[in-house]
Amino acid sequence: MTDEDVLAEFRAADALLEGHFILSSGLRSPRYLQCARVLMNPARAARLAEALAARIPAEIRDRLEAVVSPAMGGVIVGQEMGRALGLDAMFVERPTGTFELRRGFSLRHGQKVLMMEDVVTTGLSSREAIKAIEEAGGEVIAAGALVDRSNGQVDLGVPFFPLIRLEVPTYSADALPPELAAIPAIKPGSRAK
Repeated sequence: MTDEDVLAEFRAADALLEGHFILSSGLRSPRYLQCARVLMNPARAARLAEALAARIPAEIRDRLEAVVSPAMGGVIVGQEMGRALGLDAMFVERPTGTFELRRGFSLRHGQKVLMMEDVVTTGLSSREAIKAIEEAGGEVIAAGALVDRSNGQVDLGVPFFPLIRLEVPTYSADALPPELAAIPAIKPGSRAK
């Protein structure tokens, strides 16, 4: 699947948005990929996950034993990656502000894990999820995401495999270009702050 094929999937789902968006990192952007919309169609979600699974080198893919994703945005794509890789899929969530495994999910000590995200911008959420997975006994040997919005800058401490890398500008709230400042900001993601 080429980058244009991936973007075509987002366009077909009306998931490539233009405007003034507040990202979960707090940064602002003129473009937003609404992964929940692109993943709401199971056949589309499966195609994207299978394309990403094929990009993970065999020497890593063959060692993986589970997929763990951060709730909320990573739940569906994590499930689809589990299906594409033939592995169990779990998620970490923040009941008290810090990621943890709950709902009876558990990892064996040293279990090899793919941490799976929908979108990575700063990597903060991903690093927090990796820490929670390691605290639960897992060993994260790779990370994946549908979209890398970091402009290739994110370092998660493990090999990182995005389906697509998008170079979309981001700005702090106090350094917006005039054309973006003139548009009301909306927060389409799942995190309230």
